[in-house]
Amino acid sequence: MKESIKENLDEILSNLENTEAKLIAVTKTHPLEKLQTLYDLGFKVFGENRVQELTEKQEKLPQDIEWHLIGTLQTNKTKYIAPFVSLIHSVESFKLLKEINKRAKQNKRVIECLLQMHIAEEDTKFGLDEKELYEILENEEVKTFENIKLVGLMGMATFTDNQNQVRSEFKKLKSLFDKVKANQDSFNKNNTTKNIAFRELSMGMSGDYPIAIEEGATLVRVGSAIFGKR
Repeated sequence: MKESIKENLDEILSNLENTEAKLIAVTKTHPLEKLQTLYDLGFKVFGENRVQELTEKQEKLPQDIEWHLIGTLQTNKTKYIAPFVSLIHSVESFKLLKEINKRAKQNKRVIECLLQMHIAEEDTKFGLDEKELYEILENEEVKTFENIKLVGLMGMATFTDNQNQVRSEFKKLKSLFDKVKANQDSFNKNNTTKNIAFRELSMGMSGDYPIAIEEGATLVRVGSAIFGKR
């Protein structure tokens, strides 16, 4: 097991060389043994889809792991991850952002967040449209949130073998990211918290991360290509 995980990790990291992209190892449903093996190989950036699984694994694994929540987050579960989560990829409402700020404040932390965009041609994928994105960025109350920082966007492409479609969806997300980043000074105007500071674009998973890298991803979320099939 260790040999195959090391081989897979080395291959992915070599694909990321000379790019801006950073790897997040997606641990969803993979056993602690596999996660510990990856940690022992020196890798410490893990992403989890479900809050319950995240908290259970965080308690049992080494405490210097950088944990990302990449799956849907319900407002009532935010309190469980607020003490330790490094980055939340899946913010898709003002209500959730307000709750994250509240829970981060209780823990005397600033939690970094990505706004999840709907870029796929699938109803099963969640996220904001462009209008909703700007409503959040321009919201006067958001400008008062001192315990969150909006650092970028996240999106999931359509699950398809059509690479041109996947590439097109990633291009669209990168274009939107660039647009916001170029205008973030205006979003931060009259905003003492300066809590909009775009630098991360989270896109690409095991099946399509090479395309995501080519299209400008700074974070790729890879699970089965590291750990093997669940």
